[in-house]
Amino acid sequence: MKLFKTIVAGAMSALLLASCTTTTVKTVPGIPQGAVDSASVAVGVAFGNMLKGSQMENLNLEKVKNTIVAVLKGDTTIIFNEQSAPMYIQGYIMKMNEALRTVKKEEEDKFLAENKNKEGVQVSETGLQYIIEVPGNEIKPTIQDTVEVNYKGSLLNGNVFDSSYDRGETVKFPVNGVIPGWQEGIQLLGEGGKAKLWIPFDLAYGGQDMGPQLPAYSTLVFDVELVKVMKFQPKEEKAAKK
Repeated sequence: MKLFKTIVAGAMSALLLASCTTTTVKTVPGIPQGAVDSASVAVGVAFGNMLKGSQMENLNLEKVKNTIVAVLKGDTTIIFNEQSAPMYIQGYIMKMNEALRTVKKEEEDKFLAENKNKEGVQVSETGLQYIIEVPGNEIKPTIQDTVEVNYKGSLLNGNVFDSSYDRGETVKFPVNGVIPGWQEGIQLLGEGGKAKLWIPFDLAYGGQDMGPQLPAYSTLVFDVELVKVMKFQPKEEKAAKK
């Protein structure tokens, strides 16, 4: 229900800009029209971005605008009411996700089919593609260990969405706390090792939208450097050392 209310609020506010020139707005004594217009634009920008982030930007905006006006006028002939509307919105979002996944999967399959034939590229059983540039030493992490790494993450179009190199500091995290493609890829390296990973979106964030730089169904490319492995120690072993 919260998602529904967010989407509806975004849709209504985003369309204020489209409807302000054709819809009669009640004036309030003492408030200049310029202030009303500025507030309308500000609300439209804020909730318009929310609407866009909800994958609803492909709606028929004319129909949405007309429905908003009808609701404000108390028109009782509108087909959907507040109780039935969420079903249609949620159904639309599901169809949008399915369509987007189909398109992105076709793009990904085409890229990976070509990429696997490049020199040095290996493919695991899960579909992870990788090149071991420097194997590193004999100390390799397991799923329970913690690692210290440097990395750069980018999309297939080359856009970088995250980089420890740019921040000038390494990152530590448990191997079992990251996406499956990372879990698998980092265990191929020993300390000091370097690799390039091509991670299919099913081994990454799948249909989760992680923000404007990392949209849903993104195939990820990582340059990874394993700096150090911190081996997992059971509680009993830690207590014994004390």
